[in-house]
Amino acid sequence: MYARLRAEKENPRGDVWWGGTGDPHLQAAEETLTEPYQSPTLARLRDWAQRQAQRSGYRTVGIYLGALGFGYNTEELARRKLPAPACWADLIRPEFRGEVQMADPNSSGTAYTMLATIVQLMGEEPAFDYMKKLHRNINEYTKAGAAPALATGQGETLIGIAFQHDVLQVLRRNRPVKVVSPCEGTGYEIGSMSLVSGARHMAEAKKFYEWALSPAAQGMGPQYNSFQLPSNTATPVPDGAPDITKIKLIDYDFAKYGSTATRTRLLGRWTNEVKNAPK
Repeated sequence: MYARLRAEKENPRGDVWWGGTGDPHLQAAEETLTEPYQSPTLARLRDWAQRQAQRSGYRTVGIYLGALGFGYNTEELARRKLPAPACWADLIRPEFRGEVQMADPNSSGTAYTMLATIVQLMGEEPAFDYMKKLHRNINEYTKAGAAPALATGQGETLIGIAFQHDVLQVLRRNRPVKVVSPCEGTGYEIGSMSLVSGARHMAEAKKFYEWALSPAAQGMGPQYNSFQLPSNTATPVPDGAPDITKIKLIDYDFAKYGSTATRTRLLGRWTNEVKNAPK
């Protein structure tokens, strides 16, 4: 979506960018691809959603929060008599060679969140050493961030790196998966929404924007197997959603890792040193 906004900036085809990880929304805001707007609903949103708006100059806003993690297929793990992974460090063990799946951070906000999380947890040089080791265990870099969770549930991969609510969604479909919050700590997304600069239907876009921030809209999530933490304080937290208070979240630096300079540099380095490296 970010790439599409850049490509269409002289003649935008859409009015609202709804959902997806907040980092590319911040990058789009930095490049003025999105429009400043302060919703009357802003004061009724959770602190993290308001901070997302503030750091973008009110060109985006938080609509949900989701913690990063991974899932594993419990049946396959038992069949192979392997110990259950509980930490990021476990994913680079030799017994998981060719058994881990994640998305490509160039196309997936989920995977970029993972890359930025590992850098913040370990420091950049140790993080890239880790990613190179993990590369040997990766069977596929998917385009979409939720795909590894689905593949794990279907037994196509043993372990899938994804947002925890995506793994939970697969579990709710009666698939044999276990959701893991990595023991070292993990990052998170602030799913965001932005108005497109130069939108052809701005009045209608703002109506949608206000509706999407309302409890009526956000409360529909569980009907469609969406278990993120909603941003409006009046919206009930979905039953069975990951308990954010029990997850070891890092102090994710959205301003730095959502900036054009940092994203471009990290993605370029990952592509050159990790994705294109031999296994």
